[in-house]
Amino acid sequence: MAQQTLEDCLQRVELVRQEIGKVMVGQKDVVEQLLWAVFAGGHALLEGVPGLGKTLLVRTLSQAFELSFQRIQFTPDLMPTDITGTNILLVDESGQQSFQFQKGPIFAHVVLADEINRATPKTQSALLEAMQERTVSAGGVTRSLPAPFFVLATQNPLEQEGTYPLPEAQMDRFLLKIDVPYPTEEELKAIVQRTTTGQATHVEKVASAEQIAEIQQAARDVLVADAVLGYAVGLLLATHPGEQAVPSVNQYVRNGAGPRGVQAMVALAKVRALLSGRYNLAYEDVEAVALPALRHRIFLNFEGEANGIRPDLIVRDILQGLESRKI
Repeated sequence: MAQQTLEDCLQRVELVRQEIGKVMVGQKDVVEQLLWAVFAGGHALLEGVPGLGKTLLVRTLSQAFELSFQRIQFTPDLMPTDITGTNILLVDESGQQSFQFQKGPIFAHVVLADEINRATPKTQSALLEAMQERTVSAGGVTRSLPAPFFVLATQNPLEQEGTYPLPEAQMDRFLLKIDVPYPTEEELKAIVQRTTTGQATHVEKVASAEQIAEIQQAARDVLVADAVLGYAVGLLLATHPGEQAVPSVNQYVRNGAGPRGVQAMVALAKVRALLSGRYNLAYEDVEAVALPALRHRIFLNFEGEANGIRPDLIVRDILQGLESRKI
């Protein structure tokens, strides 16, 4: 990777951060993790109580990119074809009939799946299949989705009545899960000042699809030493109960993360290293991405659920237990 390329990447990403900062107050960690997902080429799940700006963040991100954007509001009566599209019957002036495919909102670069846990499993699976295959099949024809393609989904962890939680296996389709925290007192004051003046904020488009692809390729070129890769693999294996596991894993975990977990950690850590101006992966990169990459891939047993244990606690215990693994 040329030095000029690295500097160009860093400058481009900083411009994106500045444009998002025009609208978003605080939430720097959330913004950074969302950028990790985009430049790693994966999908993200944002979880937080209503009113924290999840939808606004995704919309602002799309405005900073020269990419098409679609929002899908998930409801229990939403059908799979409402997302993917369907063949419609057309009749011309001569009376001849023909089918034409009407594309659904999934055919956009950035797709906001708002409150994804409100749709039925059948509709959820249609979205998740498109996320994985990056294609849509209808009428015997397979159509490719635009590139780059990101699904940024939100869900509310509080109100569970009338919702359909994503199956554990389907959660693995998301590269990372971002917990959106409540704003601080100062941030709340700034939010009120920005939103009650009636002044509109214009977000400039500062990154094209080609520039995003260049950053993604630069991130993939980041070097990974065997010792750091071994640390990431050891971190993943430590999420599984067994003789070598930390006590909290054996006590509260039913199933640990699968192979996608270490793939996600390395991909996200590469982006973090790049955005930190480095060509190689460090232990601190793996540690920084461990929580968002693993929290939705660790499944608690009954005791863990009953005691209100969060996967974040498990991951932190594992990280502390692996301190001696660093060289």
